[in-house]
Amino acid sequence: MKKKVLIITASYYLDITKSLKTDAELLLEKSKIRFDVIDVPGVFEIPVTIAKNIKKYDGFIALGCVIKGETPHFDFISKTTFEGLMKLSIDNKKPIGNGIITSLNLKQAIQRSVADKGKGKEATKAVISVLSQK
Repeated sequence: MKKKVLIITASYYLDITKSLKTDAELLLEKSKIRFDVIDVPGVFEIPVTIAKNIKKYDGFIALGCVIKGETPHFDFISKTTFEGLMKLSIDNKKPIGNGIITSLNLKQAIQRSVADKGKGKEATKAVISVLSQK
């Protein structure tokens, strides 16, 4: 049976997410894995979107960006989102690639999104690896 993956992209930092998504799509196509894409407003909405679709897909790729501001909001959003992703993955025994960039500024986020080992590629490779396990 062919595997199917859902890519969830947070559009808050659209230029960064677009690069992450392109990398993920190219790797999935190369691996002949079918996929769908759902866009959400921000990274905080990614875990609930995965939860709503958990039975329909074999794996998930979470893509987005959180940039540190002058308030603790960055810490709360990052921590709760990452914990939600991990809990969903373990509870449902399905891989969730975490391609959410957390950075101190926009320049750093851009660098992490387009590098040879960018977050979109890393998250996708992780999901492909787990899906290929026997």
